[in-house]
Amino acid sequence: MTKKIEKLFPVLVTTIHRGVFMGWTSDSSGDTIRLVNARLAIYWSSDCKGFMGLAANGPTKSCRIGPPADIEVRAVTSVTDVTPSAVIAWESMPWAE
Repeated sequence: MTKKIEKLFPVLVTTIHRGVFMGWTSDSSGDTIRLVNARLAIYWSSDCKGFMGLAANGPTKSCRIGPPADIEVRAVTSVTDVTPSAVIAWESMPWAE
């Protein structure tokens, strides 16, 4: 019996509760999305140009990004593709005090 390997792709997910998460998923449809290695944007500065800027360019030094976790995000309001350069920025962000 062969095991099906799911292909994950990076997305930025927003919620009705104003949560903004970047993570990896194999299915971005529906009101609930499972994310692997998800990071929460706790604060992003104006130089990011909003949540779509976080998807296009990633967070900057002045942003506060939480540590990664595997999560299920509920009450999804939008799903945005994340560019390869933004993925690098998200994954390299340390927790800033």
